[in-house]
Amino acid sequence: MVRRVVFNQKGGVGKSTITVNLAAAAALAGRSVLVVDLDHQGNASRYLLGEAAGQSSPTLTQFFEQTLNFSLYSNTIEDFVHPTQCPGLSVLPAGTGLAEQQAKLESRYKIFKLRESLQELGARFDEIWLDTPPALNFFTLSALIAADRCLIPFDCDAFSRDALVGLLDRVAEIRADHNPALKVEGIVVNQFQPRATLPARMVEELKARGLPVLEPFLNSSVKVRESHERAMPLVQMEPRHKLSQAFSSLYQSLAK
Repeated sequence: MVRRVVFNQKGGVGKSTITVNLAAAAALAGRSVLVVDLDHQGNASRYLLGEAAGQSSPTLTQFFEQTLNFSLYSNTIEDFVHPTQCPGLSVLPAGTGLAEQQAKLESRYKIFKLRESLQELGARFDEIWLDTPPALNFFTLSALIAADRCLIPFDCDAFSRDALVGLLDRVAEIRADHNPALKVEGIVVNQFQPRATLPARMVEELKARGLPVLEPFLNSSVKVRESHERAMPLVQMEPRHKLSQAFSSLYQSLAK
């Protein structure tokens, strides 16, 4: 079972869109896939479940609540998994109240609980994709400890470029202290504008520094917003769209 985390402390870099579409590309390629939404905003959950995300139960919030109130009759992690309209793709939705649990979870040192529970799903899922909040908090650390591969979105912005070294240092720290299996699989270039000079120059700077920049790059498209509204991954909604093909090609390069 492959476990990937999509991680960046900066908001608005497309973490949820990248997570959902690469996970959906994996599912459409015949893999059994789970998305775990660790962001209290629940963007990945809404992307996959639409309005039903608000009424879905049980959720990740209830999973963590269960870890705080141990019982011999606790539900297994599989009980928190929900199917989506994309064949082969399931989701463990965020749920309301997730952010409010952080202090309790930290004080009780539940940082390894997600990794332990996801290991139980090895017989059911080929791949698990973890979407994280735009902060290095308990939930992001839980995801980094639970994963074995890390993807870092890069939106061709000067702030993202300047923050990359810090992000790589955080991953290296987690690997050294908690999860020796964790490695940076690559940097996903998102919202790329091929005709603009600045994005191309920034990407070349990353390559010149020896950073693992993945290809193909992901361009901007209004179709992504349409897929959000329809609660359907773009790779499923418009499989022939140029961006859908880029997602699929990127997934194939990762799968190799």
